Amino acid sequence: MASTTKEVATELFPLIRVYTDGSVERLFGSPIVPPSPDQDPETGVSSKDITISENPSISARLYLPKLTPHNQNQKFPILVYFHGGAFCVESAFSLASNRYLNSIVSQANVVAVSVEYRLAPEHPLPACYEDCWAALQWVASHSAGNGKEPWLINHGDFERIYIGGDSSGANTAHNLALRAGTESLPGGVKIFGVFLSQPYFWGSKPIGSESKEGHEKSLTSLIWSLVHPSAAGGIDSPLINPLGPGAPSLAGLACDKLLVCVAEKDMVRERGVWYCDEVKKSGWKGEVELFEVKGEDHAFHFFNFETENAKAMIKRLASFLK
Repeated sequence: MASTTKEVATELFPLIRVYTDGSVERLFGSPIVPPSPDQDPETGVSSKDITISENPSISARLYLPKLTPHNQNQKFPILVYFHGGAFCVESAFSLASNRYLNSIVSQANVVAVSVEYRLAPEHPLPACYEDCWAALQWVASHSAGNGKEPWLINHGDFERIYIGGDSSGANTAHNLALRAGTESLPGGVKIFGVFLSQPYFWGSKPIGSESKEGHEKSLTSLIWSLVHPSAAGGIDSPLINPLGPGAPSLAGLACDKLLVCVAEKDMVRERGVWYCDEVKKSGWKGEVELFEVKGEDHAFHFFNFETENAKAMIKRLASFLK
């Protein structure tokens, strides 16, 4: 009798397992939860799921802050958010994402669009970048009256559009901010601000306090090989190493203000600090700030949601968006 045991081609613990038959097993991620169209009981934030594109499949969860007699006619800043998960796990519809966005939206009073993009390795990069750019274009199209989403039309301020993300989502936000410097958005919309929370940047050579031993075989390097196997320059592609060979100038970031958040014990901390320093040196005309949380590791605020440090982190993000 033939064995039914599948052979593993690649395993990146604790994230993902890929089998030789092409099937994928995701080992990490929080459960999918429904939106709250009648307001989240804790925050008063309403949410709903919408389809941006059928082919390719791009959707989003939209969030609207609690409306009161004092703000129901007010226009709120718009946040287009890209979730983390190494480009290969997690979802805009997950419990962790939902809880996180409810908190940001309630504290910052923003309309948020959390993008559900296609995941690698079934859809290797640049699929995520293309999906997120399409979502940003879809949001911007509402500024000229071409969209049909009432929450954006009635409550969105297109003079104050922000993009941001965590980890791989922050990587995406960086790459889209550069793209917006060379490609226009519908209606002439501009990105006002960008936040990069613990951005997933890397490179072939260790910097700062990064360990020289095993650098090329680190999980951070192996993830990139899985999610973008055809990347020109490999781990030194400008998409993952914004300061590597041939990378465009950071002076081209198309926004007015930038917040980079890092965690003291995070494996990619040095990259975020370096990036922030190089933005300042690049001649970029905007306002940049580095925010560091001591004693914490990667994505601490996303999964350890109730800690004081997590609350402080989310409060800082919210103040940036106000």
